[in-house]
Amino acid sequence: MLNLKRYFFTGLIIIIPLFLTAWLAIFIFRFFDGILGGFVNDILKDVFGRYVPGLGLIADLLIILLVGFIASRIVGKKMFIKIEQWFINLPFIKNVYPGFKEIVHIFLLEKEHKFKKVVLVEYPSKGLWTLGFITNEEVKKVTGSFEKEMVAVFVSTTPGPFSGYVVFVAKDELRYPDIAVKDAIKILISGGVLKLD
Repeated sequence: MLNLKRYFFTGLIIIIPLFLTAWLAIFIFRFFDGILGGFVNDILKDVFGRYVPGLGLIADLLIILLVGFIASRIVGKKMFIKIEQWFINLPFIKNVYPGFKEIVHIFLLEKEHKFKKVVLVEYPSKGLWTLGFITNEEVKKVTGSFEKEMVAVFVSTTPGPFSGYVVFVAKDELRYPDIAVKDAIKILISGGVLKLD
């Protein structure tokens, strides 16, 4: 009986991550394929009488490449800046768009908005230590109010590593654990359960 219980939980540990990964991959594929897939396949059905899955995703990628190409040119940059300025002034959009843009920048732009170092910060009170990420080491206006050099530290909430608080901490009061940024994010997502070698 004990063996059956162990086999069952071992099977769950193997199958659940595989299932969730496959489900997420299918969901992402269907979502992006569905953006233009219906339109493209309606044309294909009329012309060739058949439906081809994945064409919507290919059309999405081509549009992304085209927009990137245009936005990389001087004329395109000016045009997209004007479009963005108009877009961001629309009701509701101005409250949502900047946040989404910042999240995309965090994920896609390596040189900007990158978590620089993993630190331990005494937060929310003395004796309690929290994983944080140095996001800015040059906060001169904040440092000017103190006698110590201050840094900006992003303290994440679990399980969403990209939501949390920015705290300003004296640089010499931080601790620097030997943990990579990606591993710290994994620890936060798992609620501290994940073991790292």
